[in-house]
Amino acid sequence: MRLLVHDFSGHPFQVQLSRELARRGHDVVHSSCDAYVSGKGALVAEPGETIVFETIGDGLVFDKLRFAKRLVVEIRLGFQLVRHVRSHRPDVAVLSNVQIPTLVIFAFAMLFVRIPWVLWHQDVYAIAVKSFAGDKLSRGFTVVSAVFEVAEKWCSRRAVAVVAISDAFVPVHEKWGTADKVTVIPNWAPLDEIVPVERKNDWAVEQGVDDTLTLLYSGTLGLKHDPSLLVALTKQVRDTGVDAELVVVNEGPAAEVIRDEAARLEVPVTLLPYQPYDRLPEVLGSGDVLLVLLDQRAGAFSVPSKTLSYLCAGRPILGLMPLENAASTLVERAGGAVFVPQSGSIPAAGAWVAEILGDTERRERVGVASRALAEDEFTAERCIDRFETLLTGIEGAR
Repeated sequence: MRLLVHDFSGHPFQVQLSRELARRGHDVVHSSCDAYVSGKGALVAEPGETIVFETIGDGLVFDKLRFAKRLVVEIRLGFQLVRHVRSHRPDVAVLSNVQIPTLVIFAFAMLFVRIPWVLWHQDVYAIAVKSFAGDKLSRGFTVVSAVFEVAEKWCSRRAVAVVAISDAFVPVHEKWGTADKVTVIPNWAPLDEIVPVERKNDWAVEQGVDDTLTLLYSGTLGLKHDPSLLVALTKQVRDTGVDAELVVVNEGPAAEVIRDEAARLEVPVTLLPYQPYDRLPEVLGSGDVLLVLLDQRAGAFSVPSKTLSYLCAGRPILGLMPLENAASTLVERAGGAVFVPQSGSIPAAGAWVAEILGDTERRERVGVASRALAEDEFTAERCIDRFETLLTGIEGAR
């Protein structure tokens, strides 16, 4: 088949899907949005690979918090995505993490171009916007969330199939009348690319964190996160007498929030931009405890993929996230801990971190359990088999 996989964010496991489909003999183009700043996967073809990597949005600036400008950019990206897909004329296109305005333009165009496409549903955006309206967003976003739900529902109906990452998405699609299109395929992480490494590795030495107890967060920080909790947690750990430091790998406004809060609370922090993907094992391996953040209002409808990468790295994980989230279950099964993401949880969370930092044997044991769980759960081949079966069936029906 001729396949086009467009993952707006450029994340690692979507790249792995495309690479494996290409290895199996399919003609695959994998694209992402260059304007969106985040941690990226391996988006360059290796010698001998047949996969083609491309980008849209080159030269555009995607500012998450300037909403009017962001809308204009997302509309422009919609037209770019349509041209991009039309230029390749795939048998089937797969879309992941695409913003709603961009997706609406694409879905409308496909009514006329008649290229079947699959919605790889990573977030229910309408629910996310509604949950933050009146708090992190103005009350006017209640109206925006209603419009988004209509748009997201309409796009789901236009897709030939929907791949949901969690069973929690199914009731939403039942409400929208699209449940008959849904196949649930959980996200995975690239086990062969993110592997456990020595705590004292080259990256840790370069950053000067090889001989310090480190709490590490690597990934995006947006509306679904309260970055001040990272500083508050580190402060709580230090107040127990443990000389821990905070390392945050992120780009954007949250970095300033963390820097200011760390200065106020006198917490040592190292702030770094997103690192090259080939160094991610060293980055994660430099953390003695890896941190996950997710706002309580995100509930079960946003599964932080960084949790999967953390497990692959073989380190203990502390989650400040909804207990009902699918990622929370994985963290607890690996011997990590999950607490409700609010300031009242910080004393208990800090006590857990301080305890595990003071017990080297337990820390190593939990790290081994994390990697073992990843190897048991994240069998990419099984997930990709299901994708290939779905895509083949779509092409066959065509």
